[in-house]
Amino acid sequence: MTTASSIDLENINVASFDAMPSPEDLHARLPLTDAAAASVTRGREALRNILERRDPRLFVVVGPCSIHDPVAGLDYARRLKALQDEVADTLLLVMRVYFEKPRTTTGWKGYINDPDMDDSFHVDQGMEKARQFLLDVCELGLPTGTEALDPISPQYLGDLIAWTAIGARTTESQTHREMSSGLSTPVGFKNGTDGDISIAINAILSASHPHSFLGLNGQGRVAIVRTRGNRYGHVVLRGGDGRPNYDTVSVAMAEQALAKAGLPANIVVDCSHANSYKKPALQPLVMTDVINQVRNGSTSLVGVMIESNIVAGNQPIPDDLSQLKYGCSVTDACVDWETTEKMIRDAAALLRQRP
Repeated sequence: MTTASSIDLENINVASFDAMPSPEDLHARLPLTDAAAASVTRGREALRNILERRDPRLFVVVGPCSIHDPVAGLDYARRLKALQDEVADTLLLVMRVYFEKPRTTTGWKGYINDPDMDDSFHVDQGMEKARQFLLDVCELGLPTGTEALDPISPQYLGDLIAWTAIGARTTESQTHREMSSGLSTPVGFKNGTDGDISIAINAILSASHPHSFLGLNGQGRVAIVRTRGNRYGHVVLRGGDGRPNYDTVSVAMAEQALAKAGLPANIVVDCSHANSYKKPALQPLVMTDVINQVRNGSTSLVGVMIESNIVAGNQPIPDDLSQLKYGCSVTDACVDWETTEKMIRDAAALLRQRP
């Protein structure tokens, strides 16, 4: 008998394996500072208190669809911190810091995968730049929220995150449900792209239980990850199939579905995506509707999400990156900063009038 060679059978379509620094290596290069740690701790505690009704405020996950320019991103963060100080009595602002973008087919995969935006895919550099950006934002005193797309990234960045989203395309993924069971943050699960909320409810139930799965440890070695379960999962309504689902009937149906599953009635509304028919200018109308539901007695609505940037709209990525418009999204279109300020100030004013 002849022995088959694995060389002829393994990695047939793999061009190369490029080394990555371990999570511990990156943490050593960019260590968590006392100021950043305090910001993360305060943010997570406030979010847990909101979800457990010990804090009457709403939380607002607000910021660019994706980070591509750290200078503009920090400019935005400083503005948001000043606004947070103004509305802290009624709202907890969490900066949306998204580095990974799921793609239906192809396109820019985000700051971690391709930080130079030229298909060079220097993932090692992207991960380091992402950690530096999160450190800078946290040191301002702002909690951060992100989408967990790659199950390895939390080992590199998780100590700097206060809130995590699982996107509509991945809420049904068992890998992401298992990962969420071990995350240190509250996790918002979006309903499916077709609007199906049962996918998110099943994800919350799954993530609330312990799991064991293959993952990465701090030394960068493959390990069996054994989790305790995450009891701070909640639903994010983002619309689906081209239709919104933030209206009072949709919210009531979500409440009933959560109650049937034995889960707390914690609901976040994404003002973007199908809830605004992918028209950024409609986001303020969605938010006003949600705030009015809260003022009229809804106790299940605990937060909203807003896609916002310094400049309105979005732009294609040019071959000459010097031609990029400052503070303008390269992924989904956003509302501008002036609109964001008005949305948040108006919401705070309405909530102060709450009976």
